[in-house]
Amino acid sequence: MILPEVERELAAHQVKYRVVLTESLEHGVEEAKRAAQAGEIPVVMSGDGLVGAIGGALAHTDTAMGIVPGGRGNDLARVLGIPKEPSGSVAVLAGGHEREIDVGEANGRRFLCIASCGFDSEANRVANEARFVRGNLVYAYAAIRVLASWKPAAFKVTLDGGEPFEFEGYSVAVGNSQAFGGGMFIAPHARLDDGLLDVITISDVGKLRHLSGLPKVFKGEHIHNEEVTEMRGGTVEISADRDFAVYADGEHLTDLPATLGTLTRALRVIAPPPST
Repeated sequence: MILPEVERELAAHQVKYRVVLTESLEHGVEEAKRAAQAGEIPVVMSGDGLVGAIGGALAHTDTAMGIVPGGRGNDLARVLGIPKEPSGSVAVLAGGHEREIDVGEANGRRFLCIASCGFDSEANRVANEARFVRGNLVYAYAAIRVLASWKPAAFKVTLDGGEPFEFEGYSVAVGNSQAFGGGMFIAPHARLDDGLLDVITISDVGKLRHLSGLPKVFKGEHIHNEEVTEMRGGTVEISADRDFAVYADGEHLTDLPATLGTLTRALRVIAPPPST
């Protein structure tokens, strides 16, 4: 539990605060809205699920959101440059610098990081259900579990109403941000404030080759593989030849078919200035 350390750091920086222990995503969103209405700054100490839910709810408001990484993945904080250690994350809060970032939407449901379907969403489901594997290892465990029984799917991806891109393979990932899964930079060229979505597709290759290529994702080097396609657009439509959930920010967001877009610079977050 990192809360006592966070409280010590807040006191050291002379930051006034109150603590609300949330019971669910819905409860967290409601409490954040109440805080915003009271003129307070909601600070989310959790993983990407609660961060994404509250960030989506605060979009198009005058309220900024703070983040103290407290989950398994912490991918939005990672991309924003917010330190994982309480001393660093609280120092960012105390600094008060705000950034405006985009908010993604999938079938009207909001997200902040990566929306994915196919192999990736199946692995996310398995990771969420895992009880005996902890930390970032859970994502590697989930990928191996899903790969054992995986069969290629046929996907159709359409950008900005153009000609559909059809392929058989593993997955489609749509990035408002760069990373998911605890530091996997699936969309390394995505930017949080450009009003666009980066689309990464992975076509069919042998299972051993797919598995051996997974470590490359942690450095964003997978995009050089011939089975990987990188595209960018403002609106993305995705369908497949079988049912798939769409996961984003570690949570089941919606299902295929899905239409995705962005709310450009709709959310204010307390974060270091972007690197140039």
